[in-house]
Amino acid sequence: MLKVLIPTIMLFPTIWLSSPKWLWPLTTAYSLLIALTSMLWLCWVSETGWSTSNLYLATDPLSTPLLVLTCWLLPLMILASQNHINPEPINRQRLYITLLVSLQAFLIMAFGATEIIMFYVMFEATLIPTLIIITRWGNQTERLNAGTYFLFYTLAGSLPLLVALLLLQHSTGTLSMFILQYSQPLTLHSWGHMFWWAGCLIAFLVKMPLYGVHLWLPKAHVEAPVAGSMVLAAVLLKLGGYGMMRMMVMLDPLSKELAYPFIILALWGIIMTGSICLRQTDLKSLIAYSSVSHMGLVAGGILIQTPWGFTGATILMIAHGLVSSALFCLANTAYERTHSRTMILARGLQMIFPLTAAWWFIANLANLALPPLPNLMGELTIISTLFNWSPWTILLTGIGTLITAGYSLYLFLMSQRGPTPPHITGLPPFHTREHLLLTLHLVPVILLIAKPELMWGWCF
Repeated sequence: MLKVLIPTIMLFPTIWLSSPKWLWPLTTAYSLLIALTSMLWLCWVSETGWSTSNLYLATDPLSTPLLVLTCWLLPLMILASQNHINPEPINRQRLYITLLVSLQAFLIMAFGATEIIMFYVMFEATLIPTLIIITRWGNQTERLNAGTYFLFYTLAGSLPLLVALLLLQHSTGTLSMFILQYSQPLTLHSWGHMFWWAGCLIAFLVKMPLYGVHLWLPKAHVEAPVAGSMVLAAVLLKLGGYGMMRMMVMLDPLSKELAYPFIILALWGIIMTGSICLRQTDLKSLIAYSSVSHMGLVAGGILIQTPWGFTGATILMIAHGLVSSALFCLANTAYERTHSRTMILARGLQMIFPLTAAWWFIANLANLALPPLPNLMGELTIISTLFNWSPWTILLTGIGTLITAGYSLYLFLMSQRGPTPPHITGLPPFHTREHLLLTLHLVPVILLIAKPELMWGWCF
């Protein structure tokens, strides 16, 4: 764990002491080296499930894929931000990269924490860099409103979790994940216990986000700069799913009854947010709502509490992280050239940028879960789990899958096909940097077809 965390912390002096000319190449190369080092976590040698160097930071098959995804994303965020941050004064550039690196450090400690209270602290700490990135480097004045939504939704969900964790510490005497899985099951039967159950999960459901408490997400995505959108979609939403998986182990007797409304809300949210996507005119807003739709499936898979549900949720989280981040990068490249996110104004781009149209095509097919991509593997596993739990769920998940295919094709046809309007024929060409960025997003998705056990979440 420390072989990745210490180099990440050492990025801070590197950022502030390197010469302005070498700032971007140096940080990109260094963070890519950290990402490649993090791949060593995938070489699993432990028999017990946990691999640990100390009592506070450890990895297991559930957190390892999310940790590697976190490390893989930092060089991609730096690559994506280079064009629109470069004109700013050098100290602002340094501050921007520092915030991205601090976000990675907090996320490594959140996914690697073995004490639930440490996970909670790091879960909350990720809020600060993200908030600064959205409110300082966002595109429009609406960014302050988006930051307020993001802050208050997250805090309102998280404070009950803190109280719930303190009560759990009081009743069991420990908050260590090593020990809690072997402790006596809690006898939960009163109304107070039901509130405690809800307090444990609501913070994570807001973060995912579940339909109904999702309003902060489209606002935050639309107003954030490209790196903010990438880290929100790829990693911060996954904190919610990961936290739910860790907490569901302890909430067992009550979950059988109390999970019903949340499962129904998650499945209904797939259809509702998918329908909203079909009506969107804003490119980033459409991709943001599609994230809510996919996370609804993940929430359903986790709340069922079966090994298949957990596996499907983990696979879909990793696959969605890479694909959604790639879509935001593509949306940003279009925005940097046309200075508009309205899809109808920038159509027929395939004629000008044929290779980029190929990237759009691959990313959209991955988003609608084309076989044999890992997105399909995750969705099929969750849908079969839900069908096993109740055959009626196939109606909701089936309609949701059809709508997903509909809005993915709508997104592609609206932005790439059709006659090219005369006002966009003089756009600057795509850079090698942007093609490299999309290659690094989509090649891992394709390679995971060959070895999906890396993200199953079981001991392999």
